[in-house]
Amino acid sequence: PNFTLLEQDITTPFDVPGEIDRILHFASPASPIDYLDLPIETLTVGSMGTYHCLELAKTKRARILFASTSEIYGDPLVHPQTEEYWGNVNPIGPRSVYDEAKRYSEALMMAYHRTFGVETRIVRIFNTYGPRMRPNDGRVVCTFINQALRKEPLTVFGEGQQTRSFCYVDDLVTGILGLMDSEETMPVNLGNPDEIPIIQFAREILELMKSSVAIDFRPLPQDDPKQRKPDISRAKRILNWEPRVSRKEGLRKTIEFFQDCSD
Repeated sequence: PNFTLLEQDITTPFDVPGEIDRILHFASPASPIDYLDLPIETLTVGSMGTYHCLELAKTKRARILFASTSEIYGDPLVHPQTEEYWGNVNPIGPRSVYDEAKRYSEALMMAYHRTFGVETRIVRIFNTYGPRMRPNDGRVVCTFINQALRKEPLTVFGEGQQTRSFCYVDDLVTGILGLMDSEETMPVNLGNPDEIPIIQFAREILELMKSSVAIDFRPLPQDDPKQRKPDISRAKRILNWEPRVSRKEGLRKTIEFFQDCSD
């Protein structure tokens, strides 16, 4: 198949010449550092950007997949999070620019599906990591690894008891492609249900890197989720998908990448 990476402002109307079979809409800042620095842009690409992508999909009769996020669950009161859970989101907090943009996009996707019959797919992506992440991305995996490489203390917020579930990028891509090829129109969680407290995760990285740097505890950011663990029953049932790469194996590959970059 032929693929085109579209480098264009999708927040204004646009067209793509020729036939289009499928559209993957991943346009959005995804790191807290980015979307807190670009709040208006984040909201715009998750509203008008999604609208224009859907208009293109409708015109071209193309299937469209939207990259949503586990952040739509906010600071969840249900654990683990199933696709039926509506979430616990602060609509006016600093993180809301990302959360609400994704929630609005999901609503728009379903409206186009129900109203115009557009073939829509929604993937709710949980914490994902792997080689080629930016060193200053702001997400915890690359932050911990690069702090350890620089022999700096690892920054842990609160007491580190908040949990995350980390999925290796290869597993995520396999799930996304499977969802695009499926006939499922409702949202599907993709992530690794192997949940771990952040403090334990920090110590795990230090052990893998044979580092003895200290851990620096900082106050919790506003609206930081206390728990994050996907229920992937739907992905297992519909896509026959579940993560294959262990956290230890995935972290070793990611650490090697950052070590090579620092040499």
